[in-house]
Amino acid sequence: MHRRRRTALVLTAAIAAAAPLLTACGNDAHPGAAAVVGGQRITVSQLENRVNEVRSAQRAAVPDDAQYEQVVASTSSLTRDTLHNMVLDRVLHRAAQDEGISVTRKEIQRMRAGLEQQAGGAKGLEAAWLQKYGIAPARLDDNLRLQLEAQKLASRLGTDTTQPAFWKALSKASEELHVDLNPRYGSWDVQKSSRVDAKTPWVREVSTAGGQPLTA
Repeated sequence: MHRRRRTALVLTAAIAAAAPLLTACGNDAHPGAAAVVGGQRITVSQLENRVNEVRSAQRAAVPDDAQYEQVVASTSSLTRDTLHNMVLDRVLHRAAQDEGISVTRKEIQRMRAGLEQQAGGAKGLEAAWLQKYGIAPARLDDNLRLQLEAQKLASRLGTDTTQPAFWKALSKASEELHVDLNPRYGSWDVQKSSRVDAKTPWVREVSTAGGQPLTA
């Protein structure tokens, strides 16, 4: 379980590492879409709902107003990070499908039980995932499925999630899915399977304490 946990944390940390600071505004190619992946839209509304789930969980965990404002400030890139996660989830799922990999509900439950034991219970695990990775409690099982798909894919490729062979498989899946991001949120680097910033230093995104992302 310790090896499984390390692998899961490596991938989640890699996801969180793409923490952008700047974005551009406006995109008429896909009105209302934050991204299009494999011809399917991730709408701005869906993205905002995910962000609001995290903000609501953070607010519940930190009832003090001043402390909550600090949490919001420290996670100011939440909207872009969340979109990155949503896109990478689909890319990884495609890469796993290409290798005939699937994850069962039982496997997710087994992984969660092990992590809960290490975290001191379900609440401890939920708090840890929220604080470290910006994953709302309601999305924890989805994230664990992502971790398991990554582990199985790496194992099938005879590597691990930190090695080029693993990310090459994700790059191939990114190409297959023709990932297209709304320029407001940057662009998708196919080779790195990662969201990158647009070069517009005069444009910024602000995430409010209420969880509603504002773009300027």
